Amino acid sequence: MEISNQRYCIQEIPLLDVAKKYGTPVYVYDGEKILSQVEALKQAFSGVTMKIKYATKALSNLTILKLMRQAGTGVDAVSIEEVQLCMHAGFAAAEIMYTPNCVDFEEIKQAVELGVTINIDNIPMLEHFGTEYGPSVPLCIRLNPHILAGGNAKISVGHIDSKFGISILQLKHVLKIVQAYDLRVVGLHVHTGSDILDAEVFLKGAEILFDAAREFGQLEFLDFGGGFKVAYKDGDITTDIQDVGKKVSAAFQQFCKEYGKELEIWFEPGKFLVSECGYLLVKANVVKPTPATTFVGVDSGLNHLLRPMMYDAYHGVVNISKLDGPERVYTIVGYICETDTIAADRKLREVKEGDVLAIKNAGAYGYSMASNYNSRFRPAEVLLLHGRDHLIRKRETFEDLLKNQPTVDL
Repeated sequence: MEISNQRYCIQEIPLLDVAKKYGTPVYVYDGEKILSQVEALKQAFSGVTMKIKYATKALSNLTILKLMRQAGTGVDAVSIEEVQLCMHAGFAAAEIMYTPNCVDFEEIKQAVELGVTINIDNIPMLEHFGTEYGPSVPLCIRLNPHILAGGNAKISVGHIDSKFGISILQLKHVLKIVQAYDLRVVGLHVHTGSDILDAEVFLKGAEILFDAAREFGQLEFLDFGGGFKVAYKDGDITTDIQDVGKKVSAAFQQFCKEYGKELEIWFEPGKFLVSECGYLLVKANVVKPTPATTFVGVDSGLNHLLRPMMYDAYHGVVNISKLDGPERVYTIVGYICETDTIAADRKLREVKEGDVLAIKNAGAYGYSMASNYNSRFRPAEVLLLHGRDHLIRKRETFEDLLKNQPTVDL
């Protein structure tokens, strides 16, 4: 977001004009930022055969998925519904990685029928898969490397207490199952968590993955998950993607030489690709002074942006209705009947009722975690691309709340 012609703009499109045209609250995505992030990741790993499997759960709008496909990515899906959504967006089965957790085996059978790559993350399911398919269906195995990495505990998923993946300590058991059912394991996967800063964390995971990979003779790829950190506020330290690319690529190339075969390296970025592209535009309904705090109550809340409440996530906020004037300290809160603090004790240009605020870093896990809590409507979504605005999801209406509820005579 930049200041152009005395207004806050994306691609020379004033955000206030977007808010006026589509109403608030509204999610706005900068398509050019998405494309530049995809290209940055490709460049960082240009020395190896790398595939990007975009983490669909971060932002699953059909138009965004189509944009990812045009940019040359594949996708990672964590539910059969995401698999179907990705196929509807035009992805071929071969481009889809399906990584379920704690699902019924019937869902895995559906994914097999659709022809996507299956990623198994627990031993009972691995045995069930062997019984059902034997060597006839290739698969990937998700390992838990027991590395505590990432930010909030809820997004650190590679530690010993995590529900995700098969413990690396159970590798011998896994190998016995693979041998007993003659399973065709074509990939191994690890994911330690989100907001990883240091290339050393990826290298530590790589060494564990390489050691395990030496036990499998039919591998085609190794999947390192995601977790690249983006900036949430000025001065934030972010993942040096070029440094990670250089160091991990070198280690991967060396392993491939030892393995005797050039494998593909996969990554599953979500936030890295879409977090910074997104803005949630909201309107100030009320400015409420109290003895301790001045609240700005807006026409949104945890029903539209859950991350600040669930993860204590920081989201920058800008009053895009004011470019100058005095600053005041405000706490921005929602209109939900819960404590839904979006941002506490922030300096903003003086806020008046009716002003439009832009909440930054709202591209990842914003709309995709939205709900109808308090029977509120979910907002519209707008994509800005090549200097034009595109409505990519309509705002919900009262009819949307009713459509799946049949009338019952009591």
